[in-house]
Amino acid sequence: MIKRPRRLRGNEGIRKLVRETKVNIEDLIYPLFIVEGENIKKEIKSLPDCYHYSVDKLDEEIKELKDLGIRYVILFGVPTNKDECGKEAYIEDGIVQKAVREIKENHKDIYVITDICMCQYTSHGHCGILNENGFIDNDETLKYLGRIGVSHAKAGADMVAPSDMMDGRVRYIRSELDKNGFVDIPIMSYSVKYSSSYYGPFRDAAHSSPTFGDRRSYQMDPANSDEALIEASLDIEEGADIIMVKPALAYLDIIRRLKDNFNIKIAAYNVSGEYAILKNAIKNDILGEDAILETITSIKRAGADIIITYFAKDIARLLKEEEYV
Repeated sequence: MIKRPRRLRGNEGIRKLVRETKVNIEDLIYPLFIVEGENIKKEIKSLPDCYHYSVDKLDEEIKELKDLGIRYVILFGVPTNKDECGKEAYIEDGIVQKAVREIKENHKDIYVITDICMCQYTSHGHCGILNENGFIDNDETLKYLGRIGVSHAKAGADMVAPSDMMDGRVRYIRSELDKNGFVDIPIMSYSVKYSSSYYGPFRDAAHSSPTFGDRRSYQMDPANSDEALIEASLDIEEGADIIMVKPALAYLDIIRRLKDNFNIKIAAYNVSGEYAILKNAIKNDILGEDAILETITSIKRAGADIIITYFAKDIARLLKEEEYV
């Protein structure tokens, strides 16, 4: 007798019924880039269909997201002024702090996550404080990361997400949040963040490229897999509520390893380079839009519970149009 798995592929109805992995709009977080100034909505050249927004233009954007069913955003600030210690990252009227207050004042149903890092705020473009030898001082940097986290929580952030890859930063930020009365603010840690070429468009969007050297002394070697388990286990031990893998597509095996080894929610960042490659292929009629859902489904199939993606709007429209779920 012939085995006939095709019986369960015969039409769209049966395919939906037995589908193993489904992307839901609730799985997605949409990144927003916030800039100083007024009346700014300017497309980011390296990230087609993504924009820089001034704070006064956020209301319009958030309304569009809500109409699409998107309720989760992660904010990245692009300051006007930079210095050696990234002061604009933690001051009360910093760009992210102003954006958080604006969103929460008008849209309490939007869940606001803030990225904690220093690269776009420092004059040298690195993710921490430099010592006299030009090397990142890990423990000194923790003090600043703690200040940033507390300032975001005071502004009204629902969750903070440290992306710097300093050792011990989850424990330090957790301690500072707790000491300041923010015991209920979760931490989504960029636990497994590789030193990747796929960040190029983001660095253009956030104006965060280092002025010298690179970030390989703190971001992970792309060749390493076992190290991901070490980093993830340390962050969980230090108090991370969610752990993240970044990038996603070149590291689907890492997402799977974390899923198989830890009982914790796992996020994956479908980063700017991954987005730009696919978006430009679609715009140039090399691929169809169905490649978007296929790609994002692969990230969820690998084990991600949460996906940060610039495709969130596209996916929302595709899900509605195709009644994918």
